Amino acid sequence: MANSANLLTPEDLKHVTNLNVLARQVMEGFCSGQHRSPHKGFSVEFREHRQYVPGDEIRHLDWKVFGKTDRMYIREFEEETNLRAHILLDASGSMSYGEPGGSKFEYARRLAACLSYLLLRQQDAVGLVTFDTRARQVIPPRSRPGHLRVITEALEAGSPGGETELGTVVQALAPKIHRRSMVIFISDCFGEVSALLNALAQLRYALHDIIIFQLWHEDELDFSFKGWTRFDSLEVGDEKVLVNPAHLRSAYLDNLEAYRRELKDGCSRHRVSLVPMTVNQPYAVALANFLALRRRSQ
Repeated sequence: MANSANLLTPEDLKHVTNLNVLARQVMEGFCSGQHRSPHKGFSVEFREHRQYVPGDEIRHLDWKVFGKTDRMYIREFEEETNLRAHILLDASGSMSYGEPGGSKFEYARRLAACLSYLLLRQQDAVGLVTFDTRARQVIPPRSRPGHLRVITEALEAGSPGGETELGTVVQALAPKIHRRSMVIFISDCFGEVSALLNALAQLRYALHDIIIFQLWHEDELDFSFKGWTRFDSLEVGDEKVLVNPAHLRSAYLDNLEAYRRELKDGCSRHRVSLVPMTVNQPYAVALANFLALRRRSQ
């Protein structure tokens, strides 16, 4: 049986244990928590007055206002509610790039476990979807005790493989996220940028709060290969190509810069948080820094 300690070390948790994942906007949920609800209720924090109508409970009358105005008003309050988070984890072939134990996928599932721990620790509901060409594992959001084990078992059982087109996958998943939620992508985001941005716009239209943790291996950022090198496709069959990296490096870096700029500008336009991370960067430290910054921006 999987053990969450395999993915969450004490050193990792030391960096994040005092942080909260806070949504930037109004969220829907079921029970009392740390996030603003769009529903009006009679608990937690005063919102506004409204005129009494027959059938309202007398105990919610504001007697001070009645004494001053001789009119009956009900005190309405704003409920606080738990966040619902969906972690979407890319399990396509490109995520397997990296050294044994240090691949993008290994990094991604540890990051997913850490985020799940944080969300469940603050009594929020978190779910997990792993995907390549389509959703492979789907764990609905829960906040109950023991749910972390369910998620970490799924993470440890997963393995990368297959092609993906992130935009197509997101468009298929978007209608299944019914309540306003935090949607967290962990992916290298390789694919058609315009298709991904269109899918993200669909999620934002539904008022979801979106974070993309975009994972990079340092080789992908600096292309520092020396001498003739064979590149194997990680997603398309057994395609292999032998090239001299020196002949490709300049064009590769130019294309990489254009791709990153297009994705960054598109995410900014749609108010999506894009968080680049490299697998040689301690993920718990990077995550702690991001969450601290996000918390200060609330």
